[in-house]
Amino acid sequence: MAAQAQRPGSRLMDRPEYKSKQKPLTRSPETTVFDAVGAMSEKNYGSVIIVDADEKVIGVVTERDVMNKLVGKGLDAKTTKLSDIMTTDPRLARETDDMTDWLRVMSNERFRRLPVVDEDGRIKAVFTQGDFVSYSWPELIYQARNMATANVTRNFPFYLIGGGIALYSIIMVVLVNIL
Repeated sequence: MAAQAQRPGSRLMDRPEYKSKQKPLTRSPETTVFDAVGAMSEKNYGSVIIVDADEKVIGVVTERDVMNKLVGKGLDAKTTKLSDIMTTDPRLARETDDMTDWLRVMSNERFRRLPVVDEDGRIKAVFTQGDFVSYSWPELIYQARNMATANVTRNFPFYLIGGGIALYSIIMVVLVNIL
């Protein structure tokens, strides 16, 4: 997911949220759901990233996965492994990817957690929809300002003509009332 021309601060790694993020909770695929949920609860995390021996992402388990794939099916958390309920091959962002591109992808594909990896594919952070909220309002304002500027610039001759007609009409009304 490479962006053509990125504005300063639009890369995931340039965002303040990225720099302040705690290390993601990671576990091996052989970890039991019981142990992973204990760690998630202790750290107040909504997901655990499943990594291989090289710290490369191979899956994700979220609170929703635990509810739907474990509790909902009556499985035993102490014997069920993360590999049994994880989402395999999740979408992964690179640190240098554009924030706006991923905001669109997450919205369109309806997922809430985005693992971010370095150039070697090792987990660095997890962005959530909440992280994108702090970005989206300033970005929307920026885009609205650019669209308004482009619209005014492109339609300037029409605004000039319309303004001239309005000014002429006001002058005529004033002159008619004076005379």
